[in-house]
Amino acid sequence: MADSTVSTAPGPASSGHGTREAVLFGGVYGAVLASSMVAALTRYGHTSAEVRGYDAAWVLVTACASALAHGYAHYIAERTPHRRWDVLLAMRNEWPLVTAVLPTALLLAGARLGWWAAQGVEYTAFALNILILFVLGLLTARWSGRRWPVAVLMGTGDAMLGLIVVVANAIIK
Repeated sequence: MADSTVSTAPGPASSGHGTREAVLFGGVYGAVLASSMVAALTRYGHTSAEVRGYDAAWVLVTACASALAHGYAHYIAERTPHRRWDVLLAMRNEWPLVTAVLPTALLLAGARLGWWAAQGVEYTAFALNILILFVLGLLTARWSGRRWPVAVLMGTGDAMLGLIVVVANAIIK
């Protein structure tokens, strides 16, 4: 399978990372971020349909803020001469992080709209994000040439590590 990459020329617009790496990093970061946000918002908030709408908005706002901060950090870390719009390009390259939180935001928004019960929707969000982590781990293992049984074990391990991070984050908050 060919690796689809962006330009490897140095600079904040590309930061030398391939598209596959950016998608995997953003996907993992976004799935963990979304689960952590839902855990924190559920623990300290109400679980009514109206509140779930606010939760969906907070998940999206936090993902966008995280993407902006991460993109800006790449821009600053490069320490090379920059063109005028490089900072915007560096932040735009963080789209996988925001994309990864969309399923959780949609689940919460659906609870707000009455598509399903608002009470307990966080468990569905956790399961969905753990599934995302499993799939990303599985894909990474397969792309690196691992056999299916090993790839499944690696995906399971990645999902469990994600679960540990989410539980630890929920306990700390």
